Amino acid sequence: MGRERGLPERAARDREAHLQQLRGYGFFAGRGPRRSATVIPAPLRYWQYDLPRPVPVAFVVVVVGVWLALFGWGGSRGALLDEAPLALGVGLLFLLLNTGRFTVSDHGMSLDIGATKTPPAGVVPLVAVREVRVGAPPADWPQAVRRGGWLPGRTLVAVRHVDNAGTERAFTRWVRDADAFTDAVRR
Repeated sequence: MGRERGLPERAARDREAHLQQLRGYGFFAGRGPRRSATVIPAPLRYWQYDLPRPVPVAFVVVVVGVWLALFGWGGSRGALLDEAPLALGVGLLFLLLNTGRFTVSDHGMSLDIGATKTPPAGVVPLVAVREVRVGAPPADWPQAVRRGGWLPGRTLVAVRHVDNAGTERAFTRWVRDADAFTDAVRR
């Protein structure tokens, strides 16, 4: 597919507009816009929360395991039992901060992690989306990148889009409501 006139400029504007709309909401989007928002942003079209990725989970398991092993080895059973709630609490807090939110706004879609800011490169502008399908991508699409993992009740969707260079890209994602997601992207 050839490069469309003005697509990179419009995509850049839509990336910034997406980020601006997200800044008006806290991480828990269901609570509505932030009270500190000076301009009330448009409602988000779609959002869902995802469990932390396997790397942070493995990191927490290892760190909490080492933490408790050191207290068990260097102290008594009482020291281990005293330290266990703190170690498990810090581990759970770390995992909570690594929870992801997949968001579709009026201008784009992105995966946001609670403890970080969304980078502009992580936003797929809606003007660049060419097609959305429920299920696996067709064979004639580019190789799809897998985003997100399966959870009970989620449906696989495939999205084909164009990057800044005009190259066709695709990704798959497990969503909680495939109809609401496709409507949000196609509006």
